[in-house]
Amino acid sequence: MSPRDREDDPLTYREAGVDIAAGEKAVEFIKAHVRSTFRPEVVGDVGGFGGLFSLGKLGHRDPLLVASTDGVGTKSIIARLTGRYRTIGIDCVAMSVDDIASQGAEPLFFLDYVSVGKLVPETIDEIVAGIAEGCRQAGCALIGGEMSEHPDAMEPGEFDLVGFAVGVVERSEVLPRSVRPGDQIIGIASPGLRCNGYSLARRALLDRAGRSLDEPAWPAAQHSLGEELLRPSVIYAPSMLELRRHVDVRAFAHVTGGGIADNLLRVLPEHVEAVIKRGSWDEPRIFAEIQAAGSVTDREMEQVFNLGLGMLAVVPNGDVFRALDVVRSAGHEAWTVGEIRGGHGAARAVVA
Repeated sequence: MSPRDREDDPLTYREAGVDIAAGEKAVEFIKAHVRSTFRPEVVGDVGGFGGLFSLGKLGHRDPLLVASTDGVGTKSIIARLTGRYRTIGIDCVAMSVDDIASQGAEPLFFLDYVSVGKLVPETIDEIVAGIAEGCRQAGCALIGGEMSEHPDAMEPGEFDLVGFAVGVVERSEVLPRSVRPGDQIIGIASPGLRCNGYSLARRALLDRAGRSLDEPAWPAAQHSLGEELLRPSVIYAPSMLELRRHVDVRAFAHVTGGGIADNLLRVLPEHVEAVIKRGSWDEPRIFAEIQAAGSVTDREMEQVFNLGLGMLAVVPNGDVFRALDVVRSAGHEAWTVGEIRGGHGAARAVVA
């Protein structure tokens, strides 16, 4: 057959790189995961053009919807290199639901978007299983999503994962509010990187130090470096809501990109200063490994990573012990890590 004959043959979408049948198979795989997250407010089932959620059943007087979107960043590269996709969906949920919980909102529902170079139904099944697990942990419903195949734009095996969460809060309960000198800062533990700093971590550990993802995370570690870097993000939202039931929380700060100081600064009013006392909490070993492998300065580590604190809560001085008890009873390690002091002019946040 001549080249001209081949060019005249009917071209299919699959030959162009998009497999509709694989997409339909993936949808069948994930239906049970999606349904496992449904709350009583969900209307309808999987397969509509949009997800339906009944706000009337919530019983709020003056509700505000709070929305946030985020992704897993280059943590997806670690999942691809290890072939382990089961937990990356938990990370995706955590990034958005903990953002909206930081404003006092209860997460209601979540939607995801997965883009891939080549759609493999079994991989999508694993990713969405993690998303569903994250939604169950957060108490929100997975009511929609999208998967798309991007031949030529992405290589087979490559993927990106982002999500979108919506929550609700009474207008009178929106955070932050009334942060003042004398308030104390509670730090809630993050055992790993969550989804931030992975480009620096990969460059330091894999490129500069030549480490393998299959080797121990550090000498005598009982788990691999790949397992450490894929440690799923803690989802704080339910514990944050529980803390508000017992303590007059002034503010929450979700520690994501920008590190501890920059994220805490986002919830501070003028004329106050937040001082975080480094060494007042247990920093996971992985951060020391990254710093040593890349000769990273203390200042750079503090700006890029959470250093073991994934969430901060600002509470009145008299509520510190009660706050610690509530958070620890919810299964998190927590410490008093700093305080709010009087300042001059613009707000400041420092790690000392």
